[in-house]
Amino acid sequence: MTEYEKALHPEDITRLFVERSNAGDAAGVAALYEEDAVLAYPPGRRTVGREAIRALWEKVLANAPTFRPETPLPTLISGDLALTSTPPSDGAGARAQVARRQPDGSWLRVLDQPEFVTPTD
Repeated sequence: MTEYEKALHPEDITRLFVERSNAGDAAGVAALYEEDAVLAYPPGRRTVGREAIRALWEKVLANAPTFRPETPLPTLISGDLALTSTPPSDGAGARAQVARRQPDGSWLRVLDQPEFVTPTD
């Protein structure tokens, strides 16, 4: 298994996500999530578990998209949980993630809402 740089602060996850995505490293992206994490993607659906997240990112990264860093909003931390968010550069709502501090002090995502879908009802 590849040894990846760990997120020492919740905000590091976003930077590592951009770096690994732009390198086409789906396994590296998945390593930013807990084993049973929930990703609300594709829009309107859920991808559950690190392995499913890796498989999803393999498909997404096969098209070689380019991700740009987005300036994070202030992180809200309570104990071992952190809420991180960024306003997307395309102005389409917001992105929000919940991260949990791991026993070694690093952080991994537990919940990830990369796009908010406006209800159609």
